[in-house]
Amino acid sequence: MDYDVLILGGGIIGCAAAYELSKYSLNIALIEKDYDIADDVALINSAIVYDGIESRDTLVAKLERMGNEMFDDLSNKFNVPFKRTGGLIIAGNENEEKALIEMYERALKRGVLDISLIDSKEIYEMEPNFNGKAVKAIHSKNLGVLCPYDLAIAYAEIAFDNGVNFKLNEEVIDIVKISRGFRVETNKNKFTCKMVINTTPGKSYSIDNSDKTIQSNVFYQKYFMLDSTFKEIYSSILFTINEQGERVYTVPSVQGNTIAALNTKDNLKYNEAVNKVSNLVNGIVDDNITNYYQALSYKNDVLIDDSSVDKGYIKISAKHYGEVTMTPAIAKIVCETIVSNIKCTLKKDFNDKRREFYRFRDLSNEERNQLIQLDKRYGKVVCLCQLITEGEIIEAIRRPLGARTVEGIKRRTGATLGSCQGSYCLNKIVSILARETNKKITDIVKDSKNSRIILNRIKEFDGV
Repeated sequence: MDYDVLILGGGIIGCAAAYELSKYSLNIALIEKDYDIADDVALINSAIVYDGIESRDTLVAKLERMGNEMFDDLSNKFNVPFKRTGGLIIAGNENEEKALIEMYERALKRGVLDISLIDSKEIYEMEPNFNGKAVKAIHSKNLGVLCPYDLAIAYAEIAFDNGVNFKLNEEVIDIVKISRGFRVETNKNKFTCKMVINTTPGKSYSIDNSDKTIQSNVFYQKYFMLDSTFKEIYSSILFTINEQGERVYTVPSVQGNTIAALNTKDNLKYNEAVNKVSNLVNGIVDDNITNYYQALSYKNDVLIDDSSVDKGYIKISAKHYGEVTMTPAIAKIVCETIVSNIKCTLKKDFNDKRREFYRFRDLSNEERNQLIQLDKRYGKVVCLCQLITEGEIIEAIRRPLGARTVEGIKRRTGATLGSCQGSYCLNKIVSILARETNKKITDIVKDSKNSRIILNRIKEFDGV
């Protein structure tokens, strides 16, 4: 056998499973079709950590609660930004109030702690800047905000340092059952293994049981990054949920700015979405919006299909708005299942520490000077808006599973996410990326092989 375990998909769940399994004496590989890992994480890199009270689905609620309890330890251990802000789910009329009370009573029956039902007076005392209509709200101390891309990278880097083999830019074509395991065929290779973990919900292979399917429920997600006028306008996460299931909410991100978002079944136009959001963030106008993103959101059934675990196959379908929250719990469960089916032991030399890195903009002037003395490239600012230095960009490229695309640099460092949207620094980033990866500038891509930044040079010279 080439491997004990093959993990299909380098999203946040695949990386988390690789991390958990790397603690054991197993030969593991992860196969990802894209140039980089964690491509499923939203570009805003700010996710709500739920506690299960909003979900009617019992399994989702349980996984969210389990995951929620693990984030304090994970964020400290991996140096991943996380704030437990708390949150308010607000009802604005009698019908919404009835649904809210039902949600609260359901959460109490499930044993959710640190939640309370509060009236309008307490809502306005807690969030004095809120001037929308409020009848009642559920206050949860459990909710938080996390940088999910940072978490996925941390999972992957530690797994890599502990021996997991990452095969990027390699697409799985099929999985075939053989006498003593599986043969996984990709567009580049054929591998044999004892067990397979499939974390790619949109893919079906010969081995898959067609009876096990998930119900697809697609929503449109609109994100509005707000300027300093609305910096820390609310101290906690605020939700309003109308009778049609449409959700408007604001998130005080870990970077200190405010994100307003709309989750709806209808693909609304920009102006319509702004009007909906302005009901929660009073006074918002176009000039207050520094960035606008659109994405698809999902409310699918979550399925950990281990019905074929005796054969060595586990399929995870967790395309869900709470995927980030559930990830630590799902990875733990899957790891326990694998370990109980393969003879292995815990590694004595397992290294549970992530390699050190620096965020120049978060350092004091004294710390910055010390860092520049060690490496002068930390004194060269490339992205003025976000205060990202050349040293940080080079570090992002040279780290385990380092960035190979402009998108990879953007996600790891935050470069080009400022008010100029990369108009000042993009050309510098492309040049650094080409130099560090020993490629031509025309070979540098945004995020995939079909997204080259510079198609051709204008002129070629033999000499100057």
